[in-house]
Amino acid sequence: MLYKFKSKASGDLIMLEPNGRRVLQIIGKAPGPQGIVQVHEMASAVAALERAVAQDEAQRQAEAEEARRQGHELQVQEAITLRHRTAPFIEMLRRCEQASADVVWGV
Repeated sequence: MLYKFKSKASGDLIMLEPNGRRVLQIIGKAPGPQGIVQVHEMASAVAALERAVAQDEAQRQAEAEEARRQGHELQVQEAITLRHRTAPFIEMLRRCEQASADVVWGV
């Protein structure tokens, strides 16, 4: 399944199901086939996503430091982080909040 987020104030944003589900859970929305993020919810949704990104980065940093302490060589991985996955959605929410336009999916 794909999540296709739409709004009158921005272009469509498509996410694969696992990524879309995670983003929706972070912002406190049920990851169902249809839904809406209303304008009055957008600031708190952006804040929740930013907190989740900060926690994810702190966890990655702690894991890297622990590996160094244990003498393991760190392998550089080209991973797509939560920051990368949420950046387009955060931008969409900010634009839509400024334009007073809801974000919907599945409709």
